[in-house]
Amino acid sequence: MVSLIEPKTDRLHLRQWQFSDREPFAAMSANPQVMAFFPSILDRPASDGIVDTCQNLISLRGWGIWAVELLATAEFVGLVGLSIPGPNLPPSPCVEVLWRLAPQHWGHGYATEAASAALKVGFKQLHLQEIVSFVVPSNLRSRAVMARLNMVDSGSTFEHPELPVESHLREHCLYKLSRDEWLRSG
Repeated sequence: MVSLIEPKTDRLHLRQWQFSDREPFAAMSANPQVMAFFPSILDRPASDGIVDTCQNLISLRGWGIWAVELLATAEFVGLVGLSIPGPNLPPSPCVEVLWRLAPQHWGHGYATEAASAALKVGFKQLHLQEIVSFVVPSNLRSRAVMARLNMVDSGSTFEHPELPVESHLREHCLYKLSRDEWLRSG
């Protein structure tokens, strides 16, 4: 049986998904503000499909894209975690750190705090040598989180193969963080 990794920070718990997460995640996934840098908002079946995939991968590996809750209230905040993108993605093979939070939780440092916990799992427990993140260049909020995580803008962009050629979201910039850089940054 796989041992689940469920990191905690001072304020947050990154944990396996629960049935009660489905409703707030669906609301978040249907919010145009949250989904501004995604091809579209998600309906409930698509949202539930993401939850199912996240749950299954955590059950299989012990880690993945976790549901994030506030320790003080057990309120669902969003998702944060580590993902293995498909082989068609130009930076693959790689492990990506990612996040998506409900807007009422923006501006509190939760994305940086939770992503830092995910990086710690990746580098200390999984012994990864590098973790990447990628984003649409105009997504300045996520790029700011990447900078706070000490991730380095590679200076290169790539066309996301899962998006239509005519999509304004197709271009992505790539950030990287090596294990050595992470250790040096403390």
